[in-house]
Amino acid sequence: MKATDKIDARELRRKLGMNQQQFWSKLGVTQSGGSRYESGRNMPRPVQQLLRLVHVEQIDIQKVKREDFEVVEYLRSAKPALFKDLKKDAKAALKSKK
Repeated sequence: MKATDKIDARELRRKLGMNQQQFWSKLGVTQSGGSRYESGRNMPRPVQQLLRLVHVEQIDIQKVKREDFEVVEYLRSAKPALFKDLKKDAKAALKSKK
């Protein structure tokens, strides 16, 4: 799934076997807010991105810290070759676990 692909939140939630409270609370969205998004209300880009990270990429955002982002940004800008190599290695490691 590409980052530009639109996610059908209702379909994804149903595939995961979750109720609205379970699904949306992981993103910090109320059940009623999530219901509105599932009914067609425009979902803000940050919510779309959180939905992708949490429910598609399966990232536990409770474990992500600001310093993690700072390290990534540093590597991306100051050491792009190292960043590229680490990213490639991480993808390979994830594939070997599956």
